[in-house]
Amino acid sequence: MSFLSGIGLGLSLIVAIGAQNIWVLSQSMAGANRLIVAGTCMLCDVFLIVIGVFAAQRINAAIPSIEPFLKWGGILLLSYLAIGAFKRAWDGSSGLHASGATKQAWQKTFLTALAISLLNPHVYLDTVILLGNIGAMQAEPKWFAAGACVGSVLWFSCLSFFAPKLNIMLTSVARWRAFDTVIGLILAFVAIQLYFIA
Repeated sequence: MSFLSGIGLGLSLIVAIGAQNIWVLSQSMAGANRLIVAGTCMLCDVFLIVIGVFAAQRINAAIPSIEPFLKWGGILLLSYLAIGAFKRAWDGSSGLHASGATKQAWQKTFLTALAISLLNPHVYLDTVILLGNIGAMQAEPKWFAAGACVGSVLWFSCLSFFAPKLNIMLTSVARWRAFDTVIGLILAFVAIQLYFIA
């Protein structure tokens, strides 16, 4: 159960329109170092998820009194994100449009992928703080972390290697309404699940 929760929550947070996803799709459409792009984004996510979950575990063990604050903070943040996803679905305001990109040296692609992945404040909120805290409160934190990592690997693999088809699919407002609805339901489900964790 922790593994599946990790995959679901990991994907629901990663599959969001942002600078990283737009850049990955653009580079992949141009055939620009797809392995470097996908691999760098995956490694950054996996590193941050693992650090977040196990750091939160240690903090909870060292300061047990902090757990209720982390629990309710997670519930509130998940609820806020779920409402945002439902609002996007209702408004039809989502859509991923990749701009043109040119091929460049793999070293430059690698450094750009690192910068986009690690200099984005949202990545720390999603992976280290939110996934870390929720993962630490799971019955099996290791499996939750593994699931979240699998979600990241699945997403960036698909985004990089199936870019032409995904570019057509992800520009559809109707499809994004469906995606946002599913994302909202997953976030709401995890918030409810977190509420019932002792």
